[in-house]
Amino acid sequence: MAQKSSKTAKVPARARAKVKPAPSGAKAAPSAGKRAPAADTTAATTKAAHPVSPLAPKSFASLPPLAGIRLATGEAGIRYKDRTDVLVAVMAPGTQVAGVFTRSKTASAPVEWCRAGLEGESARVLVVNSGNANAFTGRTGDNAARQVAESAAAIVGCKSSEVFMASTGVIGEPLPAAKITRILGELVEAGAAGGWRDAAQAIMTTDTYPKLATASAMIDGHKVTINGIAKGSGMIAPDMATMLSFVATNANLPSSVLQELLSKGVETSFNAITVDSDTSTSDTLLLFATGKGANHPAIAKASDKRLNEFRKALDGVLLDLALQVVRDGEGAEKLIRIDVSGAESDQAAKRVALSIANSPLVKTAVAGADANWGRVVMAVGKAGEAADRDKLKIWFGGKLVAEKGERALKYDEAAATKAVSGRSVEIAVDLGLGKGAARVWTCDLTHGYIDINGSYRS
Repeated sequence: MAQKSSKTAKVPARARAKVKPAPSGAKAAPSAGKRAPAADTTAATTKAAHPVSPLAPKSFASLPPLAGIRLATGEAGIRYKDRTDVLVAVMAPGTQVAGVFTRSKTASAPVEWCRAGLEGESARVLVVNSGNANAFTGRTGDNAARQVAESAAAIVGCKSSEVFMASTGVIGEPLPAAKITRILGELVEAGAAGGWRDAAQAIMTTDTYPKLATASAMIDGHKVTINGIAKGSGMIAPDMATMLSFVATNANLPSSVLQELLSKGVETSFNAITVDSDTSTSDTLLLFATGKGANHPAIAKASDKRLNEFRKALDGVLLDLALQVVRDGEGAEKLIRIDVSGAESDQAAKRVALSIANSPLVKTAVAGADANWGRVVMAVGKAGEAADRDKLKIWFGGKLVAEKGERALKYDEAAATKAVSGRSVEIAVDLGLGKGAARVWTCDLTHGYIDINGSYRS
């Protein structure tokens, strides 16, 4: 857990803003064994802390300060007790923004607000709260979002349309906006260039560890930095991006370029993961470019070759964060990678891969170390894409288990079982019909998922 510094904003004890430096090389959760009790109380709900995922990284990335953005976190007491639940980021004038959001027909009020805000292409403030999703809250929710945005805008001195926000937590409960607005002024004043880990912790719900990633790249001979945080553990089957993720760079790039890079980058990262096949009402991924401290010339097109290294670095940050979400899947004990090839198209391959990844039968078989390749056959068949029984091949961990319409001739039950027994499991399918290919990630389905979701509100 990050150590508290002596710098603490002077706000009421029940709504205290705390600014803490991001620790370097801080230890995270164990990477193997059963889920151990979580030592970090910031992951706790009002009842008890969730055990830390055995798939958690061994250490957290240390994100450097980023010119043009200041961060602060505070305790508003929206749902959780004795933990931060509000994040405020203040960005330099001229900061450009891009975003992708859930395609859910019951999207939250903050999602609708942000969609409209993208038209202005600039951002000055980000406000995120955990514990309440402000989704399916009717006009009350719309008014709450507007109240937070207008309050933040007045404090910073910008347009309310330059305020972006996100909310995560219970659906259907009115958001107590006043609990947020009463600490916004102190958070804006307390903001500092560091504190990325604290920011990641403040937005967690059922997450068992904060999710952070960073990378650097050269643009026309000048170094730029990309920092990102994310939250997500359950209700994970993005249809655009992920639950909540916020990425920032000091690169000097216009909104149009950011949007094209982001929209393409999510397809092989956040749009290629699933935990439980449920798409959230609140999925939000925002990308900010402050343009501060980056000495490269402005670039007007995403196709500019000078962005090749930056594009690769951005894609890497997005994938890193997405995989951290899957590794923290509610109750998860195994990370599953699924590769589908030989489909009629890449789109068809992805639909087949997601059919496998979202199958409760496949996921529970892996949880029990049961090399039941018949369940993969089932998932391929139900995907609705072209498939031929006699051309289909299936591998578990590189071991061929099925081909030519039946069990593989050299099938080895012990080897197949071993392949699905570790923390990382690989399933490969060749449809034998074309050149389409896709890769997706998921996790196993254990009793832990039921335990967490059976008492989420109580």
